[in-house]
Order: sequence, then structure tokens, then C-alpha cells
Amino acid sequence: MAVELQVGDIVVRYGRATAVHGAGISARGGTLTAVVGPNGAGKSSLLLAIYGSIPSTGTVTIDGEDLSGLPAVERARRGLMIVPQGRQLFPRLSVRENLALMSDLLDLPPETVDEALERFPVLVERASSYAGVLSGGEQQMLVVTRALMSRPKVLLLDEMMTGLAPLIVDRLLETLGALVAQGVAVIVADPALGNWTSIVDRGYVLVRGQIVRTVEDGGLALDEAYRAAVTEAR
Repeated sequence: MAVELQVGDIVVRYGRATAVHGAGISARGGTLTAVVGPNGAGKSSLLLAIYGSIPSTGTVTIDGEDLSGLPAVERARRGLMIVPQGRQLFPRLSVRENLALMSDLLDLPPETVDEALERFPVLVERASSYAGVLSGGEQQMLVVTRALMSRPKVLLLDEMMTGLAPLIVDRLLETLGALVAQGVAVIVADPALGNWTSIVDRGYVLVRGQIVRTVEDGGLALDEAYRAAVTEAR
């Protein structure tokens, strides 16, 4: 049976400002779900709320298990991981040390670090290098590898392709396609579908913190719905 993520009535506030207004989404294992919207629409806030790393209200369940009251590390241990915008690496720690920290945090077996490095051969070569001296593409590979160490059921991706070279983008898309084929529920948030268009199964349009469109029939339909929604919002 495919894993299922259900997110309901998420509200995120920063002081008096509300970034996300009662948003709800769902995602099934073996599919890639996109959340698209203009800059400032609340996409990052929605993903961070689902992951549990910012204060919010609402419900988050995986296969019926309620994760809503759990901190991020406990959600991660139950199969929910994120590749955050901005990468959030420790620049003065080596590639191996960055992975070891995640392994320790999630109580993973010691061999997990070596297995993780092998996902991208360049990381094996750079294992002793500081994360801060890696190229942008290498850093993104490291962040993806870190998120996959625990073999998540649900993977959240926040604008992970921004500024990367086409060859790196292709390599990451290949990795994500393999994850979807293995039954992982992948959710990507981005201001435009771009490289995602051909592999998106379904998605949502987020405008001013609210879900204004739900599209079930692929990336081209989602892109069209997004353009229409943004035009209406002007």
C-alpha cells in the first residue's frame, strides 16, 4: 500500500502577519506533487510547517499517524524529511561530518554515512572537504544525500534547482525519479515548474498563503492553472 501524507488547515503566522492561511494538501507514495506560487506566496512556510521546524497550527499525518505535535527530529524519524531552501549545511565541517551529524541525530547505524556518500560519486571524492568550499551543485547533492539517509517515506523539496548547472539538474532529477519509482512521496515547492513540468503528477497553486487551485492531471495542466491564478490575483 502506497504511503499517504495528509496535511490539513495549516496556518503560519509571523507576528501579526499570516503567511499561510489554512492550507491543506495531500501526496501519495510513487508520485511527485508540486506546490507552485509566486515569491512570497508562503511556499517555504508551508513546507517548513509540514516538517515541524517553525510554529504553526493544523494537522500532518503519514499513513494515519498524527505527527502534528511532534518536533522536526521526531517527524524525520517517522519518515518525513526536507531539502530546505538555502541548504543549511555546516560550512566548516567536512562532507562526511555533515552526514555524520544527521546520522547521529536520527540514531542511524554507523555504516549509513558511507552508504550515503556512494549515492553521488563526487561526494566520495570530496568526503574530507569542507562543505563550504563545495560548488553549488555539490552542496545540493550533499543536502539531498543528507535528507535520504533515513530512507524517508515523504520528501519535501524547497526550490532545490535554483541556480544549478543543467548537468547537475539532470542528475538530481534522475535521482528523484528513482525515488518516486521506489514509492516515495515527493513534494516540491517552486515559483515555476520549469524542469519539473514533465515529471509532476499533480499539484497545487499557492497565492498569498492560500491554495487557490488543485490540479490532478500533470505538470502542463498545473502550469496553465498557475498562470491563470496569478493573472486573476493581479
